[in-house]
Amino acid sequence: MIDFKEKTIAEIVSSDISAASIFKKHQIDFCCGGNKTIATACEEANIDVSLIINDLANSKKNSAIPQLNFNKWNKDFLIDYIVNVHHTYIRQNIDIVNEFGQKVASVHGEHAPETIKISALFSKLTEDLKTHLEKEEKIVFPAIKAKLADSNYLFDTEVIHLLEDEHDNAGTIVKEIQKLSNNFTPPEWACSTYKAFYFKLDEFINDLFQHIHLENNILFSKFRNN
Repeated sequence: MIDFKEKTIAEIVSSDISAASIFKKHQIDFCCGGNKTIATACEEANIDVSLIINDLANSKKNSAIPQLNFNKWNKDFLIDYIVNVHHTYIRQNIDIVNEFGQKVASVHGEHAPETIKISALFSKLTEDLKTHLEKEEKIVFPAIKAKLADSNYLFDTEVIHLLEDEHDNAGTIVKEIQKLSNNFTPPEWACSTYKAFYFKLDEFINDLFQHIHLENNILFSKFRNN
């Protein structure tokens, strides 16, 4: 238990990505806020730390499926994974979720005004992400690969801080969406589109959290340590 308390959230999720679902369950940020210890994060969120530690311990006992250890992956391969899995997921799902959001806001916005705000926030998030992905794929990731291939290659690490700031901004929007949607819980009277919107929002943000975690806590962290 002491080991868990003293480890940062990023360290735990980096060694076992399945732990991400436990932190999400308790609404603790494991990507942008991953540098905090469990004890600190729980204190700030007013959560009993033993609840999370017990969940983590039980998850370890019950897991029969080998977990991907991204922390040990070659960095070039990790970059390709991020682009091919997470960037592709975002591009394939942006329009779908936005369409659901706009329809729900249009039909139900009068008696569920939070849906109008959620739709607008998600639209803002996705517009920011489009620019962010282009910046990573065309500028930052090629520069990181060049640096890995040639230690003499000049790489300005300030660009990593810029990306992390953009991740923080995305995290702020996500937290507001979670709050407005009651953590993606549709009302009892919700129609199928309403339910589909919240389901896809939850799925999209789950993917985004893992995406940001891989970059902030593994790729960028390792690169700084070179």
